[in-house]
This record gives sequence, structure tokens and C-alpha cells, in this order.
Amino acid sequence: MTAPFPTVPALCGPLRQPRQMLADQRYDGHKSIHDDAMAEGLGLRAGPIEGPTHFSQFDPLLYHVFGKSWFETGCISAHYQNMVVEGEEVRAFAQPDPAQPHFVRIHAEKRDGTPVLTGTASVGDADGLPHELRLRIAKLRPPTGLVINRDLRVGQRGAVVERVRMGFDTHMGDHYPFTLADKLKVITEPSPWYTRESGAESPWGRPIIPTEMISVLLGSTSAQAGLSGRKPAVGLFAGQEIRLINGPLFVDQDYELEREIIALSESARTESIWVRTRVFDAASHTLVAEMILNGAVMKASYPAYESEARALAGLKD
Repeated sequence: MTAPFPTVPALCGPLRQPRQMLADQRYDGHKSIHDDAMAEGLGLRAGPIEGPTHFSQFDPLLYHVFGKSWFETGCISAHYQNMVVEGEEVRAFAQPDPAQPHFVRIHAEKRDGTPVLTGTASVGDADGLPHELRLRIAKLRPPTGLVINRDLRVGQRGAVVERVRMGFDTHMGDHYPFTLADKLKVITEPSPWYTRESGAESPWGRPIIPTEMISVLLGSTSAQAGLSGRKPAVGLFAGQEIRLINGPLFVDQDYELEREIIALSESARTESIWVRTRVFDAASHTLVAEMILNGAVMKASYPAYESEARALAGLKD
């Protein structure tokens, strides 16, 4: 029988006000772009909320579409479009596709329709699917004038295997100056499966780490990898993919991280490093998850950018 309508309606979540948790974030001895004063100095109106914070708003929609498989083999891949500051309202959308039952397109927007992110999500084997970040990586042209990231190379691996663990009360360091318990007090989409009190009632018999906090877990030790450019410079997340392979990730579980640069790129205002982080269960060394992060550093935040760019190009002042 012919379908009565040519499109499937999008699932839509409620408007939420995500909270700023990174106002005190520090790296390389200075505040980050999430600090209001630092952001304003770079021409922004206030410190933005970190991009993966919005992933929580997709979890109920994607659980509705995929069931508990979302937390076992789910993949969310997003390009961040416009920054959100605390007090602004955001709504998440998921557009199912009858032709691809394990794949959906997603986006988020502010109350006034300003786009926040665009992307894709799936469950099962994500290889070969048209996920947002993979399509963008495939279209990248080799950079020709890197200054801040000129010492980095595609294929370069992290200096060490990093060991991470997230308990409810674990302070996640200068990069993430809060705990999981702190986040659960303000998370936009609370779930008993995340909690100390009711996590044992989850399908896996223990508390699971929310999707947005996987980014925190994997980012908390990133400085150990040594995969960053020249300093001082201020960066931000331009795009991100979190893929569960043998999930969920659990609270109070030891994991090991291995990182590799998979692409380098540049735009008029930024230089970008694209890093794949592979997550292994520390005891069994089973691959349980991967993250691809497009970390963009702002050229204007690197004091010597113009002079070094001219020198590298062989130009005289």
C-alpha cells in the first residue's frame, strides 16, 4: 500500500535551558572560551555552553526510536553551528527515515529558530553510514598555511595510553571542574539509570554515564596525549562524534584511551585538529567506544599568529 504522506514527522523534544558548567575551566594556565571575559575578548557576547551538553536532549528521542540499543551501540555525530549561552532555550529534533531504520538525522535550534547543531545518529554498525563528521572529513582539503598546528601530523598518536574513571564524586580536573554528581543536579534530561540511588535498576544492573558526560570522561586527560598546537591559544569544539561499540560506559569503571590525529584543517578564523579517541575496557582491553573531536583553535587568540604566518610564508615585515 502506498504511504499516505511522503515524509515522516520529526520527533521534537521540549525547550530546555542547558546550564553552563565550564566558567572556571582552565588549560595551559589560562581560562577557556567558556569564561565570559575570555569570550568577550574574542568578540563573543558571553562564554558559550559546551557543545556536547546538548547531546542529553537527544537521548530521550533516540531511546524512543532505538530502545536500549541507543546506549549500547548508538552513534551521535554533530557539527556545532551556533553557540548557546546560559539562559537561552534549545530544542532537539530527530527525523526518522523509513528507508534506513537504524539511522536518523538530528538537529537542535534555539527558541527563535537559530540553528545550534546539525547531525546524524544511528545504532549498530556505523561504518559506511553517512554520518555528519565523516562526510565533513571526506571533504576536507589539505591545509596549506598552518601556524598554530604546524608541528602536528596526520597519523600522530597520543604520547601515552591514558587511564580514566568517572565516579559520582570524581573531580574531573582543570578541564572539567565539576563532578558527575554536580552535572546530574542540572542535566536537562535526568534519568534514574544515571543515578547513584537507582542506577542498579538499569537494564545493565549498574549506573551508566550520560552521553554528554562521555565527552567529559574522554576529555579530562587529553593534555596527556600531547596532541595540541602552539600556545597560548584558545580553542572550542567545532564538531563531535561519540560512538558506542560495546556500551554503555559505566560509572566507576576503569577505561584506557588511545588517541590519533586523523585530519588537520583550517578556515579563515581557525585551525582544526581532528582526533579519534578509542576507548578500551581496562581489564579486558575490549574496544567499547570511540570519539572523533574536531577541536578548532582561534587564530586571533594566538598572539604571534600574524608575525609567524608571515615568517613561514617567507614574507618580510
